[in-house]
This record gives sequence, C-alpha cells and structure tokens, in this order.
Amino acid sequence: MARHGGRGWYGRVVAAAVGVTAVAAAASVWTAQAGQSGGSAAPEAARPAPKAAPVSAAIAHASDRGEHAVNITIDDGPDPVWTPQVLKLLKDNGVKATFCMVGTQAQAHPDLVRQVVAAGHRLCDHTVSHDTAMDTKPESYQARQIVDAERQITKASGGVRPMYYRAPGGAFTPYSRKLAASHGMRPLGWNVDSKDFERPGSDAIIATVKGELTNGPTILFHDAGGDRSQTVVALRTLLPWLKQQGYAFGFPVR
Repeated sequence: MARHGGRGWYGRVVAAAVGVTAVAAAASVWTAQAGQSGGSAAPEAARPAPKAAPVSAAIAHASDRGEHAVNITIDDGPDPVWTPQVLKLLKDNGVKATFCMVGTQAQAHPDLVRQVVAAGHRLCDHTVSHDTAMDTKPESYQARQIVDAERQITKASGGVRPMYYRAPGGAFTPYSRKLAASHGMRPLGWNVDSKDFERPGSDAIIATVKGELTNGPTILFHDAGGDRSQTVVALRTLLPWLKQQGYAFGFPVR
C-alpha cells in the first residue's frame, strides 16, 4: 500500500491536534480504551458507553457484496466545501461509501459527520492528525491517535462509532491493528489508489481507477486536504460508469 507524503495541509492540523492530544493523553486514552465516551451533561470520562465487539485485526480489502463489487472510500474529511459535493454525487447515484475521517476535522464539523451517517454511509477512524509516520512512533502515541480520534468521531456523529480504522498512508503496525480491532474497528486498506490527492487532473484520476480495478474492490478517494474539485469531477464520471459495467457498491468486509 502506497504511503502518501507531502501533505502540508496537515502540518497545521498536527500542530494543533498534538497539543490537544498531549494534554488529554493521560485521561482520554485510558478512558476511551475502557469503552467510555463523552456527553454534553458530564465530563467525557464520566459517561460509560457500550464497548464495541472486537473484530478481525487483518487488513480488510474485500467487499461485502462479493467479487464484482467496489467499495468507495473517502479520506481526510469532513470538509465544508467538498464533503457536501461528494455526498450529493453519492446520493444522485444511489451509492453508499465509507468515510475515513480525521478526528480534528470531525470535531470541527459535526454537522457534516451527522449528514454522512444520516445518508447511510459508514465511518472510519483516520487518526487525530493524519501522521503518515505514526508507525515509527511509540505505541502510546499510536494509541492516542487512534483512540482519541474514535472518541472525536463518535461524539461528532451523535454516538455512531467508526466501523473501520485506516492508518494514514498505510502506516499500520501490528499493535495499531490489534488496538483498533479491539475497539470494533476493522483495519482498512485499499486496492486502487486514485492518486487524486496529487491533483493530476480528473482525466488522469479516471484513467487510474479504470486501469487498476483488477487489483481489487476498495478504491481510495479524498474529500479534504486541499482543492478536491478534480475528485468531484472524476466521481461524476466514475460512479455511473461503474454501474454501467455491472459493479455493485458495497462496504469493506468486517
């Protein structure tokens, strides 16, 4: 799985998020790992929530709709400009997707998180600050990134937990996979990298997806981290084209 680098948009996010995370680490990691989350009427550590059932720690790539199906996955949001446009395209084409959200983005835009859930899409934990080198960091750091993002996304959604965990840039470790799985989040990979993050042009994005579909069903797109207009244009072509080719749209296996 390709490691994505050069994401300057996240430099500012990381600076803010790491400071917040470091202050909260002693309390939030352990309370979240114990299955606790926040509420509006009491401190977050004081309100127990049902613990999610553990799932497989193996990285998922397959679709729950079988071999001739695709999983549309959308990373790095939610974003107030691009996420609504992506949601409209998905609705217009009758497609459900998996949104891999950055914790700080979810925290900043809870209305969009709830729109995603209300439309029948699934949530995925994409860490607090999208550190693509987190596999080189201590396990305590990995835990904060994963568990704090789970808490942020769950709170923003109104109580709906992420069902998957996708490591930024594919920076999984055995520890991070097992930790996510113990929280009910299946580690999620991808088979087709649309390369939309590099903004190569919508035609190039379309060609990449069509050319790599034989690799497997899970396709990676982005709805944040910069100008995603090329992604929107590409999806406008790709979603109906995939339907014309007879593909079903599913979710990654759990």
